[in-house]
Amino acid sequence: MYILGISCFYHDSAVALLQDGKLVAAAMEERFTRKKHDNGFPHKAVEYCLKEAGIKGEDLEYVVFYEKPLVKFERILLTTLGTFPKSADVWRDAMVNWLKEKLWVKNIIQREVGVRYDRVLFCDHHMSHAASAFFCSPFREAAVLTVDGVGEWTTTTLGQATSKWEGDAQGQNNIELFQEQRFPHSIGLLYSAFTAYLGFRVNNGEYKVMGMSPYGEPRYVDKVNKLFTQQTSDGSFHMNMDYFSYHHSTDSSYNQRFVDLFGVPRHAEGDFFTRLTNPERSAEKAAMDENQRFADIAASIQQVTEDALITICNYLYKKTGQKKLVMAGGVALNTKANYRLLKETPFDEIYIQPAAGDDGGALGAALWAYHMVLGKPREWVMPHAYWGESYTDAECKAFLDGKGVKYEAYDSDDSKLMDAVAEGLTRKKVVGFFQGRFEWGPRALGNRSILADPRTDAMKEVVNTKIKFREPFRPFAPVILRDRASEYFDYPGVQEHEAPRYMLMVAPIKADKQDQLQAVCHQGTGRLQTIERETNPRYYGVIERFGQITGVPVVLNTSFNLRGEPIVSSPKDAWNTFQNSDIDYLVLNSFLVRKSK
Repeated sequence: MYILGISCFYHDSAVALLQDGKLVAAAMEERFTRKKHDNGFPHKAVEYCLKEAGIKGEDLEYVVFYEKPLVKFERILLTTLGTFPKSADVWRDAMVNWLKEKLWVKNIIQREVGVRYDRVLFCDHHMSHAASAFFCSPFREAAVLTVDGVGEWTTTTLGQATSKWEGDAQGQNNIELFQEQRFPHSIGLLYSAFTAYLGFRVNNGEYKVMGMSPYGEPRYVDKVNKLFTQQTSDGSFHMNMDYFSYHHSTDSSYNQRFVDLFGVPRHAEGDFFTRLTNPERSAEKAAMDENQRFADIAASIQQVTEDALITICNYLYKKTGQKKLVMAGGVALNTKANYRLLKETPFDEIYIQPAAGDDGGALGAALWAYHMVLGKPREWVMPHAYWGESYTDAECKAFLDGKGVKYEAYDSDDSKLMDAVAEGLTRKKVVGFFQGRFEWGPRALGNRSILADPRTDAMKEVVNTKIKFREPFRPFAPVILRDRASEYFDYPGVQEHEAPRYMLMVAPIKADKQDQLQAVCHQGTGRLQTIERETNPRYYGVIERFGQITGVPVVLNTSFNLRGEPIVSSPKDAWNTFQNSDIDYLVLNSFLVRKSK
């Protein structure tokens, strides 16, 4: 039985395909179209998933859309009518977009996928999120928290889930979402308003706010609390809409009253530096003081967000009594908050599926149909995040031969390739690492990664300015052998927990190890990825060999792309990034290209 899940028409369109309840393929549309955050109908991702399974659209039992368009349209209509005439532009854009395609999702799916009309189902947006986390997790039962900007009406849900596994005599699959918060009150939209204020794109730059926050102090918490209040008794919250415009504007999420409270917004292209990031520029006092204000505001919204989630989770634990928590929604990608939730609430483990945002809704919708509509028992736990398209050695070789470039072939001895890459890293070479199936979710986890030596602060500047061409305050991730992680990170249970495998926790780096990890130490912390040999033997082997040579079983990992581009998918994408940056080595599966200087 094949079930296809689809998310699209908002941001990060994606597709996931199940066979008998097990994931076969999953991919975001942007990886194929090369249009970052592509939100159109995912034609190419559908084509890839069907091709990977060797089937056609008519072979699908069901296609499931990740939300209910008519309910969402109701929210938009009622909100715009309630705020008219300020919402005139929203009304006009909504009519154009919804009447053009969004109201006709079922027809579009039938036409584009080739499935029968009565085989198209719709899952509630936050149920898609909840199912994406719980039915991928190893837990038999768990508390459930979904938090994002907004789905149909809902912005936050609290619940609990139970499951029936293959072979169980009793039990059933059930996700009960017993409490919700509704639009316009939204932790995700609150954070996004500050994202825009700090000069970053909404639904794209929230992680930059998180990266900026460690350089500031939360001096503006009292002002943020004028916008956002929360009940400790049940975790519910309320936003003061006098400061926001996202409910009636197409191009602004905050208003002049917000600016009067926090000061002039940061310019999108502004040069960000503080005494912590660039002490050598201390003579530029006025600019440095202004940037410090922005850093302090970032620290303040980050702390308010973390504290709000802790309050919710403490109530959720009290309500359910569950020791395990599953999370989804875009806010679940706030890795700084996730670690505090693990450390400061009674939950002893948190599971977050690697595509926690709207892209993961495609997977959740399919899992919801299989386990809750059809009532099928569970027998699958997500083992890794590598569900995208792959290329054979023959295809990589043909590509390189077509370019007429000199390369080294290691197709008969993978260990020598690992040795060559690890040895290059010790000589400060930066490596574009391309192998196997590309990752599901926003993180590069070793199949489409840029790797570098983490030991010196100079390497952080090299990768940031000469290769990624991105803001210098943003951190890089340390990837570490899973069985060595407890030596370097102050993270209880790190070797047993799933979240670090997907780079979903920011944890403190132990004080005596920070000097060894200067390029990936972000104000004493790191957004770690743990890796084991069974999941990705080549990636593990490179890190293992680097550790044997240097004594440090850690490598710097960042996504294989240039600023503003999606992560590379094909050998052609990898080659273009290699050529247009200062990357020294390019690995394409079993082949190594060294850039001549």
